[in-house]
Amino acid sequence: MFETATYDDPLVLDPAIRARWAFLETSSAAAVLRSVCPTEWADIASILGSFHLDPSRWLVAGGNRGDIAKQIDGMFGERGWRETRVDLSTKGILKNKANETVEELAAVYQEGYLVDNFKGRVALDVEWNAKDGNLDRDLSAYRAWHEAGVISAAVLITQDRVRLKELAERLWREYQQALPEAQRNRKLPIDLATSTTTNLEKAALRVRRGVMGTCPLLIVAATPETWNQQAYTAG
Repeated sequence: MFETATYDDPLVLDPAIRARWAFLETSSAAAVLRSVCPTEWADIASILGSFHLDPSRWLVAGGNRGDIAKQIDGMFGERGWRETRVDLSTKGILKNKANETVEELAAVYQEGYLVDNFKGRVALDVEWNAKDGNLDRDLSAYRAWHEAGVISAAVLITQDRVRLKELAERLWREYQQALPEAQRNRKLPIDLATSTTTNLEKAALRVRRGVMGTCPLLIVAATPETWNQQAYTAG
């Protein structure tokens, strides 16, 4: 595994999109996607450019498949991406010196995992407030699929938990101050204090251990810049 930053190249990703999200990349994933999977990369860039973190969806209880994940998945679904399970089947073929097949071994079938969004040769998951153990499953699956030649690269969309927690606390405090005293509740409606959910920090720890092998992986994390402050103020 080697960490790269091809997403900083304006020919790969629009700087306006780059400024609104945090990124972590292995094996030149963004450049690989742009070159090898241009249609899928165009979908990803378009969604990253148009998505805005909305407090009315974000600051509500919803478990590990809350409104944010459903919203992003829906945006990919509109572009032909689909949730699917990727299974692998491997068969050995024995040949002689003349390159003639002499025996075909029984296929070995490996049941895989559901991926949130799959299109072409790209796997993409949205991990938002799920248990961080999901990351182990996702990353091991990406590596296996890449080594088997099924995908060219993988993408994981998550959140920068620490920075978004600070933003959420500020927004919630401002919202509560606008309410009558008797209706105020200082406690956030969602738990952003726990570090055992899927987030950029947890994903980075795993990736930097080298678990991805040579699989190109692009991690994209929502930050306070992903929040649409103008829309919030206008509302």
